[in-house]
Amino acid sequence: MGLAFEPFTLRTYMSENAMGSTMVEERFPSGERALATGKEFAAHKKKVGGMPVDWLVKTMQARGLEVFTQSFSRTLPFPDENKERYIVKGTNVYGILRAPRAPRTEALVLSAPCSPGDNNNQAVGLLLGLAHYFRSQVFWAKDIIFLVNEHDLIGMQAWLESYHHTNTTGMDWSPLQGRGGSIQAALSLELSSDVITSLDIILEGLNGQLPNLDLANLFYAFCQKIGVLCTIQGRLQRNDWDSVSGYSHAVQTMMLMVMKQASGRPWGDHGLFLRYHIEAATIKGINSFRQYKTDVTTVGRLLEGMFRKLNNLLERLHQSYFFYLMPSLSHFVSIGYYMPAFGLLAVILLLRALDLWVQLVSPPAIAVDGVGDVAQQSSPGVLSVLTPLVISHLTGAALYILPTRFQEIAVEHFPVSETEAVVLTVIAVYTAGLALPHNTHRLLSGEGTEQGWRVLKLVAVLYLAVLLGCTALINFSLGFILALTLVPVAAFVTPHVPKTLSAVVLVILSPAFTLLFSVFFFQELEEMPVSFQDGWLLYLSVISQGILDHHLYGSLVYPLIALMVYPCWLLFWNILFWK
Repeated sequence: MGLAFEPFTLRTYMSENAMGSTMVEERFPSGERALATGKEFAAHKKKVGGMPVDWLVKTMQARGLEVFTQSFSRTLPFPDENKERYIVKGTNVYGILRAPRAPRTEALVLSAPCSPGDNNNQAVGLLLGLAHYFRSQVFWAKDIIFLVNEHDLIGMQAWLESYHHTNTTGMDWSPLQGRGGSIQAALSLELSSDVITSLDIILEGLNGQLPNLDLANLFYAFCQKIGVLCTIQGRLQRNDWDSVSGYSHAVQTMMLMVMKQASGRPWGDHGLFLRYHIEAATIKGINSFRQYKTDVTTVGRLLEGMFRKLNNLLERLHQSYFFYLMPSLSHFVSIGYYMPAFGLLAVILLLRALDLWVQLVSPPAIAVDGVGDVAQQSSPGVLSVLTPLVISHLTGAALYILPTRFQEIAVEHFPVSETEAVVLTVIAVYTAGLALPHNTHRLLSGEGTEQGWRVLKLVAVLYLAVLLGCTALINFSLGFILALTLVPVAAFVTPHVPKTLSAVVLVILSPAFTLLFSVFFFQELEEMPVSFQDGWLLYLSVISQGILDHHLYGSLVYPLIALMVYPCWLLFWNILFWK
């Protein structure tokens, strides 16, 4: 929590020399024309009831781009009730502006999703306006790809898979007819009003990946230069860091980033680029009640400046940090500052393991002729450890596999929808895991059980330490939140603590309750608190979205919780009820 205090953090600075100075003159003039194009796009979108493919192709060709389309389709594992879709079919349209001054081995991407209703029409208008303006400039050294993707992340996933000749999620898409060079960086644009009060940058990508910090620094530098209000997590920066309210503002901003990163889901269309080692961010225009207004021409100039800087890159962005947390756009917490906080939690597990090991190798003093008894005492260890270990992991496998496999059976026998069936199956399997036969060691001889639980706990504690350590390296926020709840459980559980009270504490600190608390905590941070009933519905929706994110985009949070974290927690549940 102290890391959000400004004197403990580092100021952001540009590490990449090629992007060091913002001394380019931005001249993008045609914001009004871009808005008119956006209105035209909205009219055609309404007319065809979706993506106006033919109109987009003609308009891009009129602006001198090489235009291509890509069709895709995807059947979801179960209906997405949030967006009301099950079988998704759509078309992506993209135009390539070929680099006049280079061998066309590298590319930049500017994308805008075609959203339902009146959302994002201005973004598409501005994208087409920038395409027309960039066409008249001669200094481009990289191909620039202007992409309008349908069905948000699903369309983006289809385009990226096809561009890189991979198919990791089993989606059907037509191969791309035209491609540029290796993509160096990408910006996704979300703009839904003619004027904005601030620009928000969204960094969190799939599985908690973040773009190189220089991309955020570049955005911040141009906002400062052009005089646009900029936010991160939708929050303005404050200068009164030495006051209580200023500090709590920074803490809330940083905690929002932690919660979003831990969720493992992409928070904008940019989130899927990061898995291909393409630095990407989403820039979102916010029109709130503030007096200060910025027009589309200024937003266009900011994007022009950023693209001209990215055009100067001689190599991929790599000089700045890839692991960081941001309490504000001008300050960041690097991995070297936040990892010790996690390390101190992990050390508890290692010390506990050492303690158990010492207890196991030095049994209580007995007579010389009792040496045989010591050997007997530790002999049932293998089976008494292996049985709960195997059963716990089989329960985890059931939690991972059954919900999507058994939805049809559940729908036939119960009055629920497919999505409800999936979520209820998850809850049923999770709860059934608590009622497993925890006295498997009764099959063994009565001796050695005291040794047995110690061996099981030693295995469980080391397993948890390795699991949390590996998770924190990939997605620090997820590892840290799990460590906060699971380390106390691992430290105190023995068969000799009061059963009822400990069982209640253990359940409250289990992964399912951690997720429930996180949902309410996130809503509080967003300043949109919910009642318990709404929070519960939101919680069920979060579970279904987590499973969908895994099947659609390859998010790893659901399999990690089901196959690793939950079985590990079940081992401690076993130890508590060891007789």
